[in-house]
Amino acid sequence: MAVLSLVTLVGCDNVVNSPRETAEYGTNTIFSSFSGRSPKTLDPQASYSSDETLYTYNVYEPLYTYHYLKRPYELAPRTAESVVKPVYLDKNGLELPQDANSQDIATSVYRIRIKEGIVFAPHPAFAKDDKGEYRYHDLSESEVAKLTSPLELPEKGTRELTAQDYVYGVKRMASLATVSPILGLMTEHIEGLGDFAREVKAYAQENKDAAWLDLRPLAFEGVKALDRYTLEIRVKGKYPQFDNWLAMAFFAPMPWEAEKFYAQKGFSENNISLATWPVGTGPYMLTVSQTNREHVLERNPNYRVDPYPCEGEAEDKAKGFLEDCGKPMPFVDKIVMTMEKEAVPTTTKFLQGYYDSPQITRLDVGQGFLVAAGDDPDKAKLYRDKNLQFPTAVEANLWYIGFNWLDPIVGEGKTPEEKLRNKKLRQAISIAIDWEEQIAIFEKGQGSAAHGPLPPGLFGFDEKGRSAFNPVVYKKTPEGNVVRRSIDEAKELMRQAGYPDGRDAKTGQPLVLNFDWQGASPGSKAFLEWFKRQFAKIDIQLEIRATDYNRFQDKMMKGAAQIYYWGWLADYPDAENFLFLLYGPNSKVGTGGGGENASNYVNSDYDRLYDKMKYLENGPEKAETIDKMIAIVQDDAVWSFGYYPTSAAALHQWVKNAKPTSMIRNNVQFMRIDYETRAAKIAEWNRPVVWPVVLILVLIAAGAVFVWRHMRAMAEVKGLNRDKGGAR
Repeated sequence: MAVLSLVTLVGCDNVVNSPRETAEYGTNTIFSSFSGRSPKTLDPQASYSSDETLYTYNVYEPLYTYHYLKRPYELAPRTAESVVKPVYLDKNGLELPQDANSQDIATSVYRIRIKEGIVFAPHPAFAKDDKGEYRYHDLSESEVAKLTSPLELPEKGTRELTAQDYVYGVKRMASLATVSPILGLMTEHIEGLGDFAREVKAYAQENKDAAWLDLRPLAFEGVKALDRYTLEIRVKGKYPQFDNWLAMAFFAPMPWEAEKFYAQKGFSENNISLATWPVGTGPYMLTVSQTNREHVLERNPNYRVDPYPCEGEAEDKAKGFLEDCGKPMPFVDKIVMTMEKEAVPTTTKFLQGYYDSPQITRLDVGQGFLVAAGDDPDKAKLYRDKNLQFPTAVEANLWYIGFNWLDPIVGEGKTPEEKLRNKKLRQAISIAIDWEEQIAIFEKGQGSAAHGPLPPGLFGFDEKGRSAFNPVVYKKTPEGNVVRRSIDEAKELMRQAGYPDGRDAKTGQPLVLNFDWQGASPGSKAFLEWFKRQFAKIDIQLEIRATDYNRFQDKMMKGAAQIYYWGWLADYPDAENFLFLLYGPNSKVGTGGGGENASNYVNSDYDRLYDKMKYLENGPEKAETIDKMIAIVQDDAVWSFGYYPTSAAALHQWVKNAKPTSMIRNNVQFMRIDYETRAAKIAEWNRPVVWPVVLILVLIAAGAVFVWRHMRAMAEVKGLNRDKGGAR
């Protein structure tokens, strides 16, 4: 029996300890995980969390998207036929030329034509009976109580996408039942949205007993359908960045049938709603939604022909990103997302091949692997042997040190003498803070030093311009290399500022500056000590004022900080989304109040250029204006510009077309899986380890032989004794 077990085990090629059926890994499926809790809401007009974008952007389709491969990011049509230019009207409703002065533009009219023939994924909300009546819009409570998923209903239907679906989606922003986080912002831009929101509120009050609030009868001149396929949106004044909002899920279409279907009594109690079961036209549809366990997206059988792009950056061909040029997407049939509460089992399953990526939607999971490989040669070898991919990208993200413009020492100053003195002090500090060292020590090399407020990848960032070279902090060698200016140069600026050797030339008192830090955890100690050493290079004493984040924010709102550390992650890929951080009227206190200009920086030349830049289309004039703005803030040294973090994903060798991006949220439709290689590697990496079992069997066999021999010897002794007894 032992010999039979051994032969069976040695001859077995099956994968062991697999979290799923082995055969599943040989299918055209992406396997990944999520941490924390399930997505809070998948309602496109309400969703504003990064962990929800995998579902909202692959099920729903806004009018626009971004070209998957091109950088800087370039808007591209998704359901729209093209990215349109708005028609500009003056206050009398007369059309203006495209180059009209922004002050003369009263309204920007976007008329967007939608592609014909796009249909929704199959869903019971669209199912009709033989009479043409909706089959499931009037379910009984007992019928609803049996359901755990709307897809359990046997009949499914569909219909064509129309402009009215986009109108209905925008109308939902104004509904209190939706609670859209961008209603306030869009009220400032879309004509009549504020009035419409008040009308919806009154309408809801009049129909407070209704199970569903039908928004179709309410007229809304700001957003309307001119015909079946033409959408019109009227925007106040000129707002070029509105194009970027049309690429976000807030502007996804919403079929009224879906809203009415989910409004039926009993569905919300069963956790069945638009928050959990989206209805869209995208490449995938949600087919499994088990809260805090597993979510599955499957190919939408009604999805149209959507070819993979054939253009990209110069290096994309060499990286293999153009191999699928023109092939229909999506490539993958299914995406399975499983909840993992702990990082260790997630990493273990990834290394075994059971997850194609620890978290397919995140660009930061690869950083831990890169750091581990740098610290441990064995791990580096393991990652190389498994041919893991850690694609990196510098995304629209920035960390910086800011100086409060209202502060008498590091701020603007009042008199010309004070202004010059304070500027030289800020410039000296900017030279002293060695961000290259910070990146090497604390970011493990995963980042690049910033020369200005604009990250790479956005229009206006020029490798040969001021955005990539700050002459105040850096200089060029005769060989053309860019190097940080010396500490001696920083000390000379300190002397010119009236602080030789870090002491006030008039009073002899040491210069002590306060650094506000947004946290009070012990883990920050090394980081803060490093900052102290940077200031000490030029003989400045730095006092750390660490508080929790809420108190830190209170200080910032009151303008009570002197020097602070903060960061910014782009909402959309436009220079305006970073340059507005230094726009005077956007100050947290002072000129503006309540904005995101945390330094309260005011420079009339910068503000004038910003007012011009925000209305310019991408082109030479806008690029030149951005360059001038960056030069102003570099000279003023209102920030020590810090660094751009490098994002890194983690993927197996069989995941194709995974170009790093944080702006394109429907990126899984571009990915391809070589699932045959995956299945082979899983089998190779997870073969049963047989020697311990063999050893145990050998020991058992040896023990059995020993016992048998011992028993036989005992029997012989007993037999001999019986023979002797008979002889006496």
